[in-house]
Amino acid sequence: MMRNWISNGPRRVVFAWMLAAALPAAPAADRMELVPKWNRCERAFKSSVAYAHPVQDVSLKVTFTSPLGETAEVDAFWDGGKTWRVRFAPDQPGPWRFRTACSDPTNPGLHDQAGEFLCTAATGATPWHRHGPVRVARDRRHFEHADGTPFFWLADTVWDGARLAESRDWDYYASTRARQGFTVVQWAAAPGEDARAQSAWGSSPERITINPAFFQRLDAKITALAQAGLVSAIVPLWEQPWPTNAVPLPDDQAECLVRYMVARWSAEPVVWLLAIKSDAATHGLERWKRIGQTVFGDRPHAPVVLFPGRTHWLFDEFRDQEWVDAFGYQNVTDVTDDALMWAVSGPFTAEWQRAPARPLIVFAPHESSIAPRSARRFTADDVRRAAYWGLLLAPPAGVSYGAEELIPWAGIDGKPKRGGGTLWRGALTLSGAKQMSHLATFMNSLNYEALRPQTHRVAAQPGRRSPQRFIAAASTEANTLTVVYVPEDRSVQLRPDALPASPAASWFNPRTGSRQAAVARGGRFTTPAPGDWLLLIQARR
Repeated sequence: MMRNWISNGPRRVVFAWMLAAALPAAPAADRMELVPKWNRCERAFKSSVAYAHPVQDVSLKVTFTSPLGETAEVDAFWDGGKTWRVRFAPDQPGPWRFRTACSDPTNPGLHDQAGEFLCTAATGATPWHRHGPVRVARDRRHFEHADGTPFFWLADTVWDGARLAESRDWDYYASTRARQGFTVVQWAAAPGEDARAQSAWGSSPERITINPAFFQRLDAKITALAQAGLVSAIVPLWEQPWPTNAVPLPDDQAECLVRYMVARWSAEPVVWLLAIKSDAATHGLERWKRIGQTVFGDRPHAPVVLFPGRTHWLFDEFRDQEWVDAFGYQNVTDVTDDALMWAVSGPFTAEWQRAPARPLIVFAPHESSIAPRSARRFTADDVRRAAYWGLLLAPPAGVSYGAEELIPWAGIDGKPKRGGGTLWRGALTLSGAKQMSHLATFMNSLNYEALRPQTHRVAAQPGRRSPQRFIAAASTEANTLTVVYVPEDRSVQLRPDALPASPAASWFNPRTGSRQAAVARGGRFTTPAPGDWLLLIQARR
């Protein structure tokens, strides 16, 4: 079965040589629309009936048939008035056909509509155009594109940004983060108002009315991110803490809302992020299991990432849910010795060995946020240390970063602000964000997806006495690549079996991105200067 999600917006790519090769004898009026592989194909349908509650009263499904005869059933969505749309991303070149099936078969505008288009070779400038959508790799440890190209998750967190930002500001934000090497943007779709003071739904919670204009504006935000080469990691319904001015939706209406978003955005470069905490039990963890199984469980879908924040024990609640594709966890929760010891030796360090395997994303503490117990602000140094520890204490799949003033799209007063603002702009260039760029450059220069934790290769572990000095290490199975993170000490002693027969070693400065040669004396490497360093050891070819 094909995946029903892909990369970017609709395009008609008209190359004379393509048309001549594909339809040499067809008159111009009969030529099929051309849709490049992994691009969005969109069709609109006009209902013959005006429904009082379109998303509850009727459903529209579209079956797409590939050149090989395989089929994919895709949900269409209501887009206001009598308009319904379907979005689909073809993954095979050649002629495609589609046919609609409406739950109201007496509606000729929606039921039994048919059409066709021609899928051409993949074209375009973004990773989604060239390599296809993001998925979980076969080893279940990292992410990759549809063609197998590794995808390193480096996310920025801006929960309210997509809703509150004006288009020009969002474009500036997207281009800045893309230039810095980020690959994912995490944001929440609902609840909450947007820059036009509108919400995703209206009417009573028991029978919501979808607001198409709200979602059309978010369409443009997703497109802006995609054009910058960024995946949207969307929280469809943020429930914890539930906004004081919002009423929790009943299960059936929450499912209706999530299903609507999936239908609307599954043909885009998206990932679904479920942000659930332990106190969500008041709304029901079982409700999210039911929603997830109904919306995602019986069909191909973009990756679903479960992020329970600090309540890591919720992994066990969802471990048997096959529709959950990856876990996200916060490893560093404070700067106290107890919190840091928990980060380097707690349950997260063994999570990667639990079955079934899933990619693990480390959520670093938000830069400039206040730690709950010590009441100290997390610095760039704290964020950087948490990121590298998380990456090397589990098979590295990715890191999520956040800046305190950027997350709520803060204005001059530090509070969420519709449209413009000032604090969020300054947060784009905090030291931690720049250093995440160095992290992405470093990881993408390696065969990082083959690394596995190998901390036992550190002969003398200072982290046993002082957790902030914990030295993390990871290696490939064949010992052709080893990465060691040294947070404070001026030297690191490795066991003899940590070195290949003919090693080439270098130091990487995670604060500046610079590199320089490393020399060992009896398995001991000395850092070039004070501060944290990454030791890279590779077998000579």
